[in-house]
Amino acid sequence: MKFSENWLRHHVPTRASRDELVATLTAIGLEVEDVAIVGESLDGVVVARIVSAKKHPEADRLQVCDVDAGKGTVQIVCGAPNARAGLIAPLAMVGANLPGGIAIKAAKLRGVESFGMLCSAKELGVDPDASGLLELPADAPVGTPLAAYLGLPDASIEIKLTPNRADCFSVRGIAFDVAAALGSEVVPLDASPVPPQSDAAMTIALEAGARVPRFAGRVIDGVNAKVQTPVWMAERLRRSGLRPISFLVDVTQYVMLELGQPMHAFDKDKLEGDIVVRAAQPKESLALLDGRTVTLDDDFLVVADSRGGRGARAVALGGIMGGSETRVTDETRNVFLEAAHWVPSAIIGRSRKLGMHTDAGHRFERGVDPELPGIAIEYATRLIVDIAGGVPGPLLDVTLPDGLAAPKPILLRRARLARVLGLHVPDQEVARIFTALGMHVEAVADGWRVTAPSRRFDIEREEDLIEEVARIHGYENIPTHTPGGALTLAIEPEGRLMELAVREQLAARGYYEAVNLAFIGNDVLQSWGMTDQLVPLANPLSADLAVMRPSLLPGLIVALSHNRARQQERVRLFELGRTFQLGGEAAARKDAPTETPKLAIVACGAAHAEQWGEAARPLDFFDLKGDLDALIAWGGEPQRWAVHADELPGWLHPGRAARVTRDGETVGYLGAVHPQLAKTLDLGSDVHVLELALEPLLARRLPKSLPISRFPAVRRDIAVDVPEQVSWSHIEQTVRGTLGSTLAELRLFDRYSGKGVEVGRKSLAMGLILQDASRTLTDDDADRCVQNAVSALAAACEAKLRG
Repeated sequence: MKFSENWLRHHVPTRASRDELVATLTAIGLEVEDVAIVGESLDGVVVARIVSAKKHPEADRLQVCDVDAGKGTVQIVCGAPNARAGLIAPLAMVGANLPGGIAIKAAKLRGVESFGMLCSAKELGVDPDASGLLELPADAPVGTPLAAYLGLPDASIEIKLTPNRADCFSVRGIAFDVAAALGSEVVPLDASPVPPQSDAAMTIALEAGARVPRFAGRVIDGVNAKVQTPVWMAERLRRSGLRPISFLVDVTQYVMLELGQPMHAFDKDKLEGDIVVRAAQPKESLALLDGRTVTLDDDFLVVADSRGGRGARAVALGGIMGGSETRVTDETRNVFLEAAHWVPSAIIGRSRKLGMHTDAGHRFERGVDPELPGIAIEYATRLIVDIAGGVPGPLLDVTLPDGLAAPKPILLRRARLARVLGLHVPDQEVARIFTALGMHVEAVADGWRVTAPSRRFDIEREEDLIEEVARIHGYENIPTHTPGGALTLAIEPEGRLMELAVREQLAARGYYEAVNLAFIGNDVLQSWGMTDQLVPLANPLSADLAVMRPSLLPGLIVALSHNRARQQERVRLFELGRTFQLGGEAAARKDAPTETPKLAIVACGAAHAEQWGEAARPLDFFDLKGDLDALIAWGGEPQRWAVHADELPGWLHPGRAARVTRDGETVGYLGAVHPQLAKTLDLGSDVHVLELALEPLLARRLPKSLPISRFPAVRRDIAVDVPEQVSWSHIEQTVRGTLGSTLAELRLFDRYSGKGVEVGRKSLAMGLILQDASRTLTDDDADRCVQNAVSALAAACEAKLRG
């Protein structure tokens, strides 16, 4: 937000210097980013009129001008292209010192004497325009000091606003904060109703519901649109970062900057019938003021008239920009002023969707005072009638009461205020702060009941009021206390590993943690085949970040690609984060996606860092499986986990990947990336990935002390012939489930396929370590256990005992 210092002082008189004012603004949370001094050191510069302009006898681009400076004429040699007889322009007299250290002296230019200098806006430091002399209005009083005429010196102050302070997108909004901080008062605004002088009116229909609960307007006939914008208005606009265009447009911009209410002026003669505020039709087009023609959908709101039927033609894009067909021009005679309250949710993201940014949209996205439309119409009407004439009709203010929530009183407790701030603020000072901020204050027994004005959307609870007191009373006045009291140490649950332990374990195994955005593009997910149950964003930052990620792997693979493109051949990355999908537990609520904490790993390159002690080899499936086993071992229950080579997603390489289960439930996948996907993503053929639900990995068996058995263990070795597709984990779970606590350990010590074993089958040799805690197992016990294990394997795994 950029504004004129003098304009602000007009609304809040104060003796504070410019430096004090700037420091105060920053101290109360309105951070000043830039202060541009305008029109300093203009002593000796006056308003002057060129009486005559003749060609210089010795130079084609110079003119010899006789200039009336109010006390007689002086001769000036000027090279400005717009110098001409009758022009009113600034004249720097001999002896003047202009900004930038330019001293004005009498001089001879190509043999002709010049007693001063006609100035451009840039030479005076009031505007960057250096294309010619600064042209002043024809009624500017000749001989008047330019500084007095233009209201100089001044400063253009730019502040950085946080999204919650939408009320400070206006000079008066800032004025209330300054008044509270500097102990002043805001000058009352003269927005008294303008008596209607005709019955001219238009019917307004609100068909967009609560998205547009208020729409105000007024017809003003017989306006002189060619009138020049007054200097005081034009200068305030210019110092606020807006270039004056034409009077009717300038008035709407001026009211927006002063009050905070965006407005629009229609040429009434180009409107037909009723005004209808409605949702846009699918694929409806609208030509805008900036020359663009946009195609809309029903997510946008428009102002329409009755050309072609009631509400048929859109004439403005609601809350963002007016249409070009009904714009005001110098030929406009009859005007329809409009000021509406568009709720933020109806405007947010619409400008960005069209690739545009407007001052109106910027304000409505953050919230505009719903009480302002009528006030803005009255204020703008008085400006137009006083300057450009015209016959105003009655004020038209259509509202939907249910869509306009009145501010509710909030109780601020005196004890709570003192406890949070750590100091006692006198009651009269608290009341003064709230009153100066435009709030209604009522003293009660234990504090104050405060009602914020409708412009302060950010005041919702007691803590907000405490913040206002702290902000205005001064953060520097709040004492610094060392925290006291006993700290309660949180006891980590024994039945769950901490995420830090997972991070440390992976870091110890050579992985680096990556942190990616939770957003990703549809095109990336289509490459992975992850297109089901996606969570789209209503207001994406860009097309590449349009949906919430359903998996951590696509983002990690992008990070891996970036590293490989920068000559990092061996890459090890992991990420802990949440994934998002529709359905699941949130499906019944229909208000949020299902969020699943996950762990993902991507790796490529050599299995080990470059070294002399071991031959180099590429990373393979078993290296990643070893990392997974190390993580599983931390939970103390590896027997509950298994991997299977079936039911794999399409982005994994068949035959070099596995499905990970815990207690028979699928919790993740690991393996090599599918060759087709690797080719599409330009990854190479050696990239391996792992993605796992995090909570099962963090579950840990509670430590339990057991005595060591005093009885010896018995070992029996068996070899079974099983189909090739049967995994060891399935065999292990079958044996453990059959023998129970009698099986102390199961060891796989040989795998064989070839001569003597049928094609499509394999031979696995394993050792069964049997032990009982209460007695010594006999040979019969051991033989019975072997027989039970073989029978179970035959039934569950199609196993045959080998001789």
